[in-house]
Amino acid sequence: MLSTRFCHLCVLLCFAFARPANAQELKVSPSAIALDNPEATQQVLVRAAKNPLDLTRQAKYATLDPKIAVVDAAGLVQPRSEGKTTLVVKHGALETKIPIEVSGLTAPKAVDFETQVIPVFSKNGCNTGGCHGKAEGRAGFKLSIFAFDIPGDYNAVVKDARGRRIFPAAPESSLLLLKGAGLIAHGGGKKLNVDGLHYQRLRRWLREGAQFGKDAPAITGIEVEPREQVLGFDGSQQLRVTAIDANGKRFCVTQDAEYDSNAPAIAKPDEHGLVQGSSIPGQAAILVRYMGHVNMCRVVIPRTDTKFARPPENNFVDKHAWDNLQRLGIAPAELADDATFLRRVYLDVIGTLPTAAEARAFHADKAADKRAKLIDRLLARPEYADYWAMRWSDLLRVDRDEVTPAGAVAMTRWLRKQFAENTHYDEFVKTILTARGSISAEGPASIYKALDKAEEISQAFSQLFLGVRISCAKCHHHPSDKWGQDDYFALAGFFVGIGKKPSGGGGEVIVTNNKKSPELKHPRTGKFVPVAALGAEPADLTGVSDRRALFARWLTTPENPFFARALVNRVWAHYFSRGLVEPLDDMRATNPATIEPLLEDLAKHFRDVKYDLKALTRTLLNSRLYQLANQPAGSKVPDDQNFSYAAPKAIPAEVLLDAISQVTGVPEKFNGFPDGYRAIQIWDNRMPSYFFRIFGRPVRATVCECERSSEPSIAQALHLMNSEAVTAKIGSRDGAARKLARSKMTPTEIIDEIYLGALSRFPNEKERSAMLRFFAEAGDDRQGAIEDVIWALLNSRSFVCNY
Repeated sequence: MLSTRFCHLCVLLCFAFARPANAQELKVSPSAIALDNPEATQQVLVRAAKNPLDLTRQAKYATLDPKIAVVDAAGLVQPRSEGKTTLVVKHGALETKIPIEVSGLTAPKAVDFETQVIPVFSKNGCNTGGCHGKAEGRAGFKLSIFAFDIPGDYNAVVKDARGRRIFPAAPESSLLLLKGAGLIAHGGGKKLNVDGLHYQRLRRWLREGAQFGKDAPAITGIEVEPREQVLGFDGSQQLRVTAIDANGKRFCVTQDAEYDSNAPAIAKPDEHGLVQGSSIPGQAAILVRYMGHVNMCRVVIPRTDTKFARPPENNFVDKHAWDNLQRLGIAPAELADDATFLRRVYLDVIGTLPTAAEARAFHADKAADKRAKLIDRLLARPEYADYWAMRWSDLLRVDRDEVTPAGAVAMTRWLRKQFAENTHYDEFVKTILTARGSISAEGPASIYKALDKAEEISQAFSQLFLGVRISCAKCHHHPSDKWGQDDYFALAGFFVGIGKKPSGGGGEVIVTNNKKSPELKHPRTGKFVPVAALGAEPADLTGVSDRRALFARWLTTPENPFFARALVNRVWAHYFSRGLVEPLDDMRATNPATIEPLLEDLAKHFRDVKYDLKALTRTLLNSRLYQLANQPAGSKVPDDQNFSYAAPKAIPAEVLLDAISQVTGVPEKFNGFPDGYRAIQIWDNRMPSYFFRIFGRPVRATVCECERSSEPSIAQALHLMNSEAVTAKIGSRDGAARKLARSKMTPTEIIDEIYLGALSRFPNEKERSAMLRFFAEAGDDRQGAIEDVIWALLNSRSFVCNY
């Protein structure tokens, strides 16, 4: 590790002290600086023309006339008086000069509350949910969350509490400044430096009379430079953020913007936009926010000490994966052995362990294509439909208490049929979206009993089928995406008029009555919001009897930018332990995929196969990437992002209970269900079960995958070790232990059989020797020894996890 870091240091030093003959090779951005108000600033970026590393914090700066403008060691230029001067930037023997022009200081434009004061509140977290932006405010001072109501914020600062927060006649005595600068007690702590940019801007606003401002051009977007940057281990990159207003004016807002990272362990920004990399290889998206606009910079930290031969490619999944790993210098794991692949694919596809006989047969098969053939067989098995009906019952909120037992049975049967018949995903979703009729009839109508309000329905379907979490936009502009309140209520308008009425049999029927249903009102303006899909023009509702059909048509069209990506990412997350985008249902421009080209090609592939879920699954499972071993390829640095090896994942509660029952040979008896029912077939999510509760079975209260817990706990470990239910299965008179004890099999053969049934593999010599000691110590108690072997395997990490 020391030698590796020394090599990295040498590389960085070579870059830093290289002295090209041509002084023009030092690149400074921007090429000219214009400052037009007293608090204007300009962040400069510096690098060598042929060197991608950031030199901004290593360069030396000076202005020829410090009375006109000054510059600090970080390359931030600030005005002092009107006039022209020059910024001189040096790095080693390189030197570049940038012209500076300062104006607007003698008679500056008045500070605008919306575009200049609000960013101060946002930058310092004043209008967040943890401070004055929460519902009840804080210490009597309430701001709108993320500045969604700017006129209201103005009143809160200037007029509420009898105007005691400001004192324009003596600005420095205003509570706004005294508390913000920590000069008097402030629950939020010190937020402003008296000599700082934000303090000076607020003070000038107060001196000018604390006016709201007039006709300031709206901000139309922001740009972040650089858009992508490769860093060495522990390297850094200064960002520059430029705002563009409606008049096309561009100005630096680096000091006003907010910064965040989706992978802070890899790269983390500070409040000034300096991104600090770590010694962990990987990728991070640095989110930049300013005045409701978002953008990002992608940071990549590769290893430079890893060389590996590119593995074979089974399909395009592998091509993109190897491209990404080569770029990062992360070696992929070797191919998993047959036992690992066998257990993994059974549990992933059908939620069921292979039997000992199935494991033996697979190990004995010498055909080169036996893995592909196994995948095809699993997709054709009835357990596939059972397992995926269970998983989609979670997502579609098939909650017995919400949709009634009859509705839960009807929905579960319908889901099982869809997966058994491989109904293509677009038709599957259309049927859900436009469902109507009795909730107790086989079909998806009961979803509209669990979700019975237009806004609730649109939030759920947006998250589920588009991968867009739009719920934030109900109250304010989405803090990390482009969606606002207009988008939220426009989308919800597709689902007004959905209702229930009693049926003749005592149940309920889902009906629609869109003709008499108006658009929804914007909660702040009170104006009707035209019905529209996300990013689309207002829908033409002329002659439309059910708006949901319009939405379904828009959703499933091949041109839709969300539909295929959302499903592909969801399925990928199931088979690869994490999504290409994480969280898997939070897909947005500022949360890019780990391997963006792969996600795009998978979405295209899904469209090309006409939304065939089994075809998509075959593509994923036949890739070499899916079949990698569960151990990293010799790297001591963990890779939790890039799928370089098969990460372990907890087995779901229902699958684990079925697996215990299968290994012990004792089926679980579910109250009210016929003998032989397995946990993955149970429609009743409210069935009392301590096992289900501690192992994280969801109650189906949301459409989020996150509701199912996969975190291990002490309660789980103690239950497997000590529970009477598990012990009873192991020692049952009708169980596998008793049958094996009465068989003519030798202890070695018995151990092999148990290992094949529990772990899908033969024990190694060390394991076999350890297990044989149980038999030696048990003497004539052959069944007791077998029970000990089964108990030991059920309590192993290899059993409760899928690798």
